[in-house]
Amino acid sequence: MLDSLMLAFQSIFASGLVLASLYVLMAAGLALVWNTLGIFNFTHGALMAAAAYVAWTVADPRGLDMGLAMGVIAAILVSAVLGFLINYLLVAPFLGQKQIVLIAVMTTLSGAFFIENSALLLWGPRIKQLDKFVDGSVRIAGTTISGHEAIIILLAPLLMLGLWAFLRFTWTGSAIRAVAQNREFAELSGIRVQRMYAIAFAIAAALAGLSGIMLGAIRFITPGLGGEPLLKALIVVILGGLGSMPGTVLGAYLVGFGEATSTYFLGAYWTQAVLFLVFIGFLALRPNGLFGKP
Repeated sequence: MLDSLMLAFQSIFASGLVLASLYVLMAAGLALVWNTLGIFNFTHGALMAAAAYVAWTVADPRGLDMGLAMGVIAAILVSAVLGFLINYLLVAPFLGQKQIVLIAVMTTLSGAFFIENSALLLWGPRIKQLDKFVDGSVRIAGTTISGHEAIIILLAPLLMLGLWAFLRFTWTGSAIRAVAQNREFAELSGIRVQRMYAIAFAIAAALAGLSGIMLGAIRFITPGLGGEPLLKALIVVILGGLGSMPGTVLGAYLVGFGEATSTYFLGAYWTQAVLFLVFIGFLALRPNGLFGKP
């Protein structure tokens, strides 16, 4: 009995840690855009898929065969440019309107469909997969995980630390925070608000691209690669409290470990339903999330 419980704990801890780290990577960009512009970017999942396709094209021998490192760099750069264009074409023209939140839902959803269908047109229906960043395996809490999953676990806190340092210690990061706190005051202070919005969007898109690359080495790459992760990232951001980066991190780990626990005891078939029921129940008790302001 004790051995079975220990085995369950080890399995849940390892898989929960990998899932939570992936959700941190996925949700960080969404939280940044919400915190800065006050909207949800529904192209986030499509950007993940697009980045995975670009990385595969640059890295794979059937593509340009330039190596995985070049594929990662190219994919992140392309994602950032796409994020800039999405803001310029689909969000910026409508800023200042009363219904901007609803308008942004429609425009970014349209953008997501456009990117996904463009990916299908460019790369075709055949599934693809990136090479893992490293071979081999690592033992953690008595359970073996792949070296690639270990990198994801290490990358998530490092990425959040880097994002926090950028927002806290650089002029551009401080300007983005100022715009998020009070747009009018920031504008009066000489900060170019539209430029800060574009930079925030580009950074968020680059983060989406990075998470898409990491996911593309675990799952097959399809135009819908980011669909399910986008839903999980939305849950994480809302659960943590809209606009709260610490809440986003905590929410990601709660969702990751909750999903791993549910999958172990109930099976993957029921996991999504259980996750959403728990999420709805939590919001009924605390509508503003873990760190959200009333």
